[in-house]
Amino acid sequence: MSDFTHFNEQGRARMVDISDKEETERTATAASSIQLTQEIYEKIQAGTMKKGDVLAVAQVAGIMAAKNTSDVIPMCHPLQLKGTDIIFDWDITDDNYDLLITVTVKTKGSTGVEMEALTAASATALTVYDMCKALDKGMVIGQTYLCHKRGGKSGEYERDGKEA
Repeated sequence: MSDFTHFNEQGRARMVDISDKEETERTATAASSIQLTQEIYEKIQAGTMKKGDVLAVAQVAGIMAAKNTSDVIPMCHPLQLKGTDIIFDWDITDDNYDLLITVTVKTKGSTGVEMEALTAASATALTVYDMCKALDKGMVIGQTYLCHKRGGKSGEYERDGKEA
């Protein structure tokens, strides 16, 4: 079992010991999306959703999710994040209204921030759903994936550019 870092000698789950790892600057960017109706898109743009400013609330939810990732993902280390940024873009084609979510998380530490970026992207999309579900429960949250990561022993990763 020693080849699997998340298992101890007895084959039971453990949090990996990172105390000997070098502290480096680490960055991860993740993406998600949510497909909305034209009505929801127009209300978000006009700021007329009954629950308030959808994008502002979703942005705060994403930042909070990044900061609290270790509370919901059992083997994640609590990290002191140095920055979290969430960008929204719209992809509108024909009758499709997709809100694209891109999250970048940064730290300086002994372990990466991929899970924080992925958790933030997911929570952001879920919050948009929560704030808009009174108008349409058929919204579809798209695939969530790692776009880029930098720093640490495994070096740099760049998604090959194909659609998720």
